[in-house]
Amino acid sequence: MQPANCPEPPNTGADAAAQLQGIAAAVPSAGDDRRERLDRRRRVWWSVIYGSFNPRRRRPSRRLLEDRYHSLDWHDAHLLAVAIGILLLSAADALMTVRLLSVGADEVNPIMAAVVYRSAAVFAIVKMTLTGLGVMTMVTLARYRFMRVVRVDVVMYAVLVAYSALLTYEFWMLRNLIDPSDVLYL
Repeated sequence: MQPANCPEPPNTGADAAAQLQGIAAAVPSAGDDRRERLDRRRRVWWSVIYGSFNPRRRRPSRRLLEDRYHSLDWHDAHLLAVAIGILLLSAADALMTVRLLSVGADEVNPIMAAVVYRSAAVFAIVKMTLTGLGVMTMVTLARYRFMRVVRVDVVMYAVLVAYSALLTYEFWMLRNLIDPSDVLYL
């Protein structure tokens, strides 16, 4: 008989083997896989749709500084409106440019002048592609500070205002270039 204040000696022999077998039976073997569902990486469209409405990163990590680049899954709704506005104004600018060139105006942008005088369709494709890529880049970098001074989303608003001013100027030019006798009143 052992005194009450002495620890018990470790199990040896048959008792230890039985105890180890009981533990081993409770632990699943390496071949048993608890994941019975399909791998989520195989459901691409589900991930795109689900991720669009349930984003994971709406804000950058707190440990990142604002002047460093960081990508987000979810952007503010006003960026969509500004991006669509820029694209629509760019398309209107392309139409107005072609119309102004048909009544005698000159293209002052040397890069676009090389394209517009060859084909109006190629001009429209190049203009919309460049504008679209620029808008996508600005939306991606919306929280980044341009030249460490101004955020890119503010630059997007400036581009929207600049396109509005450009279209106003083009309408003014078109009004001055078109002879009133050429206009048909319906």
